[in-house]
Amino acid sequence: MASVPTLNAEDGRAVIDPASYADWDNLLDRFDTIRSQSPVVRVAGVDDVHRPFWLVTGYDEVMQVSKDNATYLNNPQTVVFSLNEGIAFAKAMTGGSEHMVASLVTFDAPIHMKYRKLTQEWFMPKNLRTIEGEIRAIAERTVDRMLAAGPDIDFVKQVSGPYPLHVVMQILGVPEEDEPRMLMLTQQMFGGQDEDLNQSGMAAMTPEQITQLVAGAVKDFEAYFAGITAEKRVNPTSDVASTIANSVVDGSPLNDRDMMGYYIILAAAGHDTTSASTAGAMMALAHDPEQFARVKADRSLLAGIVEEAIRWTSPVQHFMRTVAKDTQLGGQELKQGDWLMINYVAANHDPSQFEDPRRFDAARSPNRHLAFGAGAHQCLGLHLARLEMRILFEALLDRIERVEPAGEAHRSKSTFVGGLKSLPLRITSA
Repeated sequence: MASVPTLNAEDGRAVIDPASYADWDNLLDRFDTIRSQSPVVRVAGVDDVHRPFWLVTGYDEVMQVSKDNATYLNNPQTVVFSLNEGIAFAKAMTGGSEHMVASLVTFDAPIHMKYRKLTQEWFMPKNLRTIEGEIRAIAERTVDRMLAAGPDIDFVKQVSGPYPLHVVMQILGVPEEDEPRMLMLTQQMFGGQDEDLNQSGMAAMTPEQITQLVAGAVKDFEAYFAGITAEKRVNPTSDVASTIANSVVDGSPLNDRDMMGYYIILAAAGHDTTSASTAGAMMALAHDPEQFARVKADRSLLAGIVEEAIRWTSPVQHFMRTVAKDTQLGGQELKQGDWLMINYVAANHDPSQFEDPRRFDAARSPNRHLAFGAGAHQCLGLHLARLEMRILFEALLDRIERVEPAGEAHRSKSTFVGGLKSLPLRITSA
């Protein structure tokens, strides 16, 4: 019987360590080594703080898992990597579920598609064209504030952070005065592993404290959107919040847990991910004046800039899946009930799929990246993300003559959703 490839303890710890994802080049080096040895490898329960799982780093294997939703399930085990004590805390909070939030990313067929269809048309290009003018106005106001603050700015704090947050909150019907609260809750949910983002004032948090911080943010989100729901049922409008508040599945309104999960996944996932890709694109352009000049002169290149930024940054860094039946993947025998991590950072930097994957190449073609996932669970908001980024960069390129680094950029410490948390730039207006 062939031995099962298993990561050594050092690599196993690195894969689940939030700090590893802030040290980007070293992380990519590590993934290159792991992938070259086996694209599917076992990670034992390092230090007994987490369940054993399979790490999937190869592009083809991540694509296979993503498209086979019958063999690889989002339930019953958590879809985001968690330590044992975090899983126990979630089960205690929810009455048995490992998912702190019930949402599209935790559902399997047939319920997943029923819930996805509730808002799917809303996020298609035809409908998004109806709000393009509103998004463009938000982009222009964002650039106004950036130029007023310049020439030296932190692009994340002044542009790529607030811009997509404002867009998604407008879509959800959240008043502008409540956006700081939503930003804080988003950062607590996805920035809980980074002392600069979790809003806790604590430089070093234990895993239990991180879990409790996230749980508190979930409760606050739920309380806030309960009020939104009540309002949208009495006075529905054209926003997506009204669609969710008044939706019916199998003849019944959404239950409270599922409805709140819907709001939370749209509010949180629709913000941090686009922020990370936008900042990544701007960093690449700041370090490549020739590429900046080309796209400023030829806006047809913008689509390539946007797509490459999404691949290059891979804001959603992983998801977990549960094996539904015995199967083979990447030459390994997987058993029913096995837990596996599909790592998008590794897959989107697989040289077998992307030539010179660490190079930011706006002309990269084809660019079949996996940053939006694939198959039935492909990101619901992918068209919105692309539209937001294109509109913002059109506004930036119209009004900026030059952009250059003004200090060292820093990435967030996070295993799940990650990206730049600071990007110092010097902006010269047109």
